[in-house]
Amino acid sequence: MDLDQLRHFLKVAEMANFTRAAEAVGLSQPALSRSIARLEEELGQPVLDRQTRQVVLTEAGRLLADRAKQIIALADDTRAQITDDGQTGQVRIASIPTIAPYFLPGLLLEFRKACPKATVLVREDTTDKLLHMLSDGEIDIAIMARPIDMKYLQLNDLFEEELLVVLQAGHPLADKKVLRPEDIHGLPFVLLGEAHCLTDNIVSFCRQKSFHPVSVERTSQIVTIQELVALGHGISMVPAMGRALDNSPRRVYRSLAGPKPTRKIVAVTNPYRFQSRLNQALQKSLAAYAGAWRPGC
Repeated sequence: MDLDQLRHFLKVAEMANFTRAAEAVGLSQPALSRSIARLEEELGQPVLDRQTRQVVLTEAGRLLADRAKQIIALADDTRAQITDDGQTGQVRIASIPTIAPYFLPGLLLEFRKACPKATVLVREDTTDKLLHMLSDGEIDIAIMARPIDMKYLQLNDLFEEELLVVLQAGHPLADKKVLRPEDIHGLPFVLLGEAHCLTDNIVSFCRQKSFHPVSVERTSQIVTIQELVALGHGISMVPAMGRALDNSPRRVYRSLAGPKPTRKIVAVTNPYRFQSRLNQALQKSLAAYAGAWRPGC
């Protein structure tokens, strides 16, 4: 067996589907199927149970999956150590969707100045998926929001940002410069889907104030929330970084009086994986950029 076969097998196991796995690894489905078939032929038994609607691991497949992750991690770390010159090579950074479009572009610009020969791969996904990718060594560093519920990962606080109430420009509350929690009690909210930690931050704050937001819409992008609010579907809370890039007169943003709702942004790494000098350079750039960063800068 070779590393490519193991990577192909793990991707099918992860996605439980040959078609999606083939797209993820950049192969045609027949080519991916042949790769898995050669692996099973070499092992002398099937590692995947090809059911009607999904693909699941056999008992041998579960054993192989655990070992394959270890083998690939060891091979990747060995290659990284041998080729590590601190300037060239590849580094993989990821972020959740409510941070990535606002924070990453400026960070990557600063990192390019420090390491112009480096190749940076960027991934955007939900918290749960990024945490598993960190654990499996598929990414080097992830930028996300607390709380983070996974052991053995290292968290470095970057900054804390306010969550602002966003209203339709003609909303009855728009004339108020500062809102009170009781002002928004019972109003319909537009929220991100449950997979997004920003929704947890908002709901947690509302519960602390003894009310629960009435969700009328759920979406997956902050810009969609902003548009739905502008059309009168409800109100919402948006991170300061999302407000900084919104120049539309159709929406207004207001702070809440008292202890303000916030979220804490952190950088998450896997201390059990080899930290290349290039990776360390990215973390250094990240710490410096986050320390000086302000929404809209």
